[in-house]
Amino acid sequence: MTIDNAYAASFTVSKNYFDPNMISSPTLAFLKALKKNNNKAWFDEHRENYNAAKYNFEEFVVLLLQKMIEFDEDMKELIPKNCTFRINRDVRFSKNKTPYKINLSASFNRGGKKSMYGGYYFHLQPGNNNFVGGGLWRPEPADLKKLRQEIDYCFPEFKKIIGAPAFKKHYGGLEKDENQMLLNIPKGYDKENPAADYLRMKNFIATKNLSDDDVLSPRSVDEVIQSFKALMPLVKFINRAFD
Repeated sequence: MTIDNAYAASFTVSKNYFDPNMISSPTLAFLKALKKNNNKAWFDEHRENYNAAKYNFEEFVVLLLQKMIEFDEDMKELIPKNCTFRINRDVRFSKNKTPYKINLSASFNRGGKKSMYGGYYFHLQPGNNNFVGGGLWRPEPADLKKLRQEIDYCFPEFKKIIGAPAFKKHYGGLEKDENQMLLNIPKGYDKENPAADYLRMKNFIATKNLSDDDVLSPRSVDEVIQSFKALMPLVKFINRAFD
């Protein structure tokens, strides 16, 4: 048995195997091994291991949802399948033809992961590539226009939200990738507008990196929940623009 596959013997698909309050180390181990063996034959051979990892992740998502409802009632209608993503990649238009994602992820949005609304996101990917965050990613032009109007009309409120101590503690600020921003302020707005930098943005996202030790810690649920709480005022502001 190779070192890469040795962990497989430790998997048990019993519901009593995983602690639903935390991500299990075998779950990260499976994702690490999948990165090195990203092909259908290997995946089929280790499907039981995948099912165990998937079960662990979904139990973690259930616990997150239970705690999120306490501060955001928009989450109360969600169930894990509304939030979690398939591990299969869509390779139709990609140069990368590997069939599987090397992460497990969940998006918590009013109306489900495919809705137009902003929300919260948790990404599990070993190698210290885990992160938590959310906001609004790649909105449709009409929705982006509505959000820009809301920021313009209510900029003092928006500025207060992204400047709040809890938001800055967890995220520092909104991500500002110049490759994801307009070169100039959108048509219809004065270039001296105090919100100009934010009106140029195409995405409104905040993220915080988590180490593998962070996600394996018994405190991981609390860490993710506190991060989501800090993000909640921004999510509510974004979604108000669409109501």
